[in-house]
Amino acid sequence: MKKTKIMLNSIPAVKKFVNIVSLYDFDVDLSSGRYAVDAKSIMGIFSLDLEKPVALTAHTDDADKFFEEIKDFIVD
Repeated sequence: MKKTKIMLNSIPAVKKFVNIVSLYDFDVDLSSGRYAVDAKSIMGIFSLDLEKPVALTAHTDDADKFFEEIKDFIVD
């Protein structure tokens, strides 16, 4: 499991992010406060508070390629 913080501050950013995440077989969760959603769900993502960074958890040990693809969203 690998974790980071990401920022999704526009509708095009959310669409691009979901398109990238959907290419991977492992589960990815986003959480803001006490709410957690599937990162492959556009509707789920829009239910979060996107005014500030959200926590991302990738449920795999082999996430290097994935993290390289989402590097533009990472704020750590």
